[in-house]
Amino acid sequence: MAAFSLRLPHELGRRLGEEARHCGQPRSELIREALEELLRRREQERLVAGLVAAAEALASDASARAESLHVAADFLPTEGEALALAEQANSQERSGQPMPQQWWR
Repeated sequence: MAAFSLRLPHELGRRLGEEARHCGQPRSELIREALEELLRRREQERLVAGLVAAAEALASDASARAESLHVAADFLPTEGEALALAEQANSQERSGQPMPQQWWR
């Protein structure tokens, strides 16, 4: 495990110590949790930004947009069927009715 020396502003150090006492965790564990959360959030933000950029690029290319709409239209009936099956299963589950044998079993 890597070790780091870290300098914190007085107020942040005070708040960290207070939280550590409040939850009964070592300060180092709180710092690890905060760092993991920060890195996870930033990775997710980069992923979303990449998806947005790809969607914008697709939307700005008329032929790519037309092709994607065509492909989406091809899958629409299948998606509707899957949604109907899921809603039926959910309804039966809530009503306590026995679930029918799935076709894939």
